[in-house]
Amino acid sequence: MNLVPLDLDRDLDLLHSWVTHPRSHYWGLQGADHERVRAEYQKIADNPHHHAWLGLDDDGTPLFLAETYEPAHSELAAFYDVRAGDLGMHVLVAPPSSDDRKRSGLTSAVFRAVMDFCFADPRVSRVVVEPDVRNEAIARKNAEAGFVEERHIQLHDKVARLSFCTRAAYEMSVPHLNPATIELAHRRLIAKALGEFAHERLIAPVAEGGGYRFADWTFRAKRLPMEHWIVDPASLEGPLDALDFISGLRETLGIPQQLLGTYLEEISATLAGTAWKLTHRRETADELVHADFQTIEAAMTEGHPGFVANNGRIGFGLKDHEAFAPEAGAPVRLRWVAILKSESIFVLSEDERSFYADELGAEQLEYFERRLSSLGLNPEIYRYLPVHPWQWEHKLAITFAPEIARRAIVPLDESNDRYRAQQSIRTFFNVDRQDRHYVKTAIAVQNMGFLRGLSPKYMQATPPINEWVADVVNNDEELRACRFEVLRELAAIGYTGDAYHRVGTPSAYTKMLAALWRESPIPRLAENERLATMASLVHRDRDGNALVTALIRESGVSPAEWVATYFRAYLRPIVHCLLQHDLAFMPHGENLILVLENHVPTRVFMKDIGEEVAVMNDQPLPGEVERIRMITTVELKELALFTDVFDGFLRHLAGILDADGVLPWPDFWSLAGDCVREHAKDHPAIAGRLDLFRPAFAHSCLNRLQLRNTLQMVDLADQESSLIYAGELENPIAS
Repeated sequence: MNLVPLDLDRDLDLLHSWVTHPRSHYWGLQGADHERVRAEYQKIADNPHHHAWLGLDDDGTPLFLAETYEPAHSELAAFYDVRAGDLGMHVLVAPPSSDDRKRSGLTSAVFRAVMDFCFADPRVSRVVVEPDVRNEAIARKNAEAGFVEERHIQLHDKVARLSFCTRAAYEMSVPHLNPATIELAHRRLIAKALGEFAHERLIAPVAEGGGYRFADWTFRAKRLPMEHWIVDPASLEGPLDALDFISGLRETLGIPQQLLGTYLEEISATLAGTAWKLTHRRETADELVHADFQTIEAAMTEGHPGFVANNGRIGFGLKDHEAFAPEAGAPVRLRWVAILKSESIFVLSEDERSFYADELGAEQLEYFERRLSSLGLNPEIYRYLPVHPWQWEHKLAITFAPEIARRAIVPLDESNDRYRAQQSIRTFFNVDRQDRHYVKTAIAVQNMGFLRGLSPKYMQATPPINEWVADVVNNDEELRACRFEVLRELAAIGYTGDAYHRVGTPSAYTKMLAALWRESPIPRLAENERLATMASLVHRDRDGNALVTALIRESGVSPAEWVATYFRAYLRPIVHCLLQHDLAFMPHGENLILVLENHVPTRVFMKDIGEEVAVMNDQPLPGEVERIRMITTVELKELALFTDVFDGFLRHLAGILDADGVLPWPDFWSLAGDCVREHAKDHPAIAGRLDLFRPAFAHSCLNRLQLRNTLQMVDLADQESSLIYAGELENPIAS
């Protein structure tokens, strides 16, 4: 949101409709005609100490009216001792029209946008308001933002609450951390923990009185095959404290004593993130059906559907969350540093300078070169690396201080382009030039069992791996028919000239200064296509409404046809890669981008190839691609489908469609089985290589991995030996 000066010639009709609306009765202009409204705001325009502003949404839509004024030159001067740095403020949110979609959370978002605007002036130390004492709603908003009421005063047109908010009080305000919202967050997290821990056979709820009981908690739940539990959060009775719930089960869950605090911090951060989303990201499922790619990306509330602690981000503070969390949806300008070519790696198939010119633009590239020259440095011996702003502030300027001082690393400036953080936190989408690449940065934040760094040594093979996988996909007739595509990670860069690399021992410190560039899907879209993260298919809004249910309803096709089309776009290519090429991805929700036509997924883009792909045979591979080879058993090959697709994602989607009465669980899995059988019919030569219709498969458990070691769930160099099993699960497509 941004504020621009009110223009009476341009905005009078809009202004009149707002200030005379019945919901604006505290504004004092009920029944006013256009002339009176113009006269009132002309007075403001003529007053050098009073200003009126039109508030616009990011797309330029007018959303609110704001006024700022100097209390020393207002009626308030007679009622209190005005301080230097005081600024008065009024705000009016646009009244809804009959055809508007509901904008949940709009008032809170507008209020904070106006407060941000006020405090953007460094001279302002305190904001003053004087709302009508009858306006209880605005009094609550004021209190949430940090205002303290001093007393009631009689102004010429109302009895007002004279209230003040200091800069520090506003910065410390946490409106999302209130009893009602955190209770809902606790309730949802405990319900999820009960379901997923029962699924992984860590706990065993028992039937009782038409519902279930586990220890001190009773609840209603729908129990489906594959030991899939859908626990109703509203039915939960018992202590609503997720931290006590986890700590009380430490031994049952197998959490090492020395790591309990770390896991509890991830749980607490997940609760805080949920509360923030419940407060600030309130798009309904119906709204998201029509939303653009990045709005959907920011609106996701669930994180990973299987992990209980899925939103840790240990290291982020409040301001970091609002600036860099994907749900904040805030524009971010990346920081750029120059690094010595002799002390870094850069892997790219094209000319390095041409690549930078394409990504930065010639003007910014030349500016960086002039910046180096102004320091007496030779631009020819440097290359350019994008850095997450948090990483620069909290790690690089301190942890790499000697390298900066000796000009091995040279801070330059921020990017001209604006980016938005994606669900993976460290990956950014270019919102100004959407044809330009994603940028994946290193960030020393702990989240979901890993410190989110990037290893330069490990990434040297990433572009070659991506090229090899892309060649396999592009040259396969079946995959072309499914229109299955990968988004390649085309370039990798990393700094290696520091002491942490010289000691020769891999650690978090050798993963702090690196980046990747990944293709954008935007240039590959047809006019009638739009994008959505596949994670959106398991998203429910604040009121519990599922986006996938809304998509199917809006598409106009039957649920069975919708799901069958989705399976052809997603499941069939995954099965084909596995059977034809022994090629396995990590195809969970956040790693796939759906291409929608008329709200139906018709094809997909796979991403995050370099870190999450495996070739499970002894076929010849280029030397630089050898890293992804994983010789394993037939049963473990099958788990690439059973665990990563069936249990890791489709189980949750099937549960949502069943619970919403859209498509019964047996029908969903019957369609999945039909998809696999149809592929087998079309490709009989490879159909029998794996037994995809076996009655059961080994139950590989994700939460058990995180609970065992929340600092590093698996050894990326030997993932197979890290797995933890809990018996078997029935195969939902078994013949």
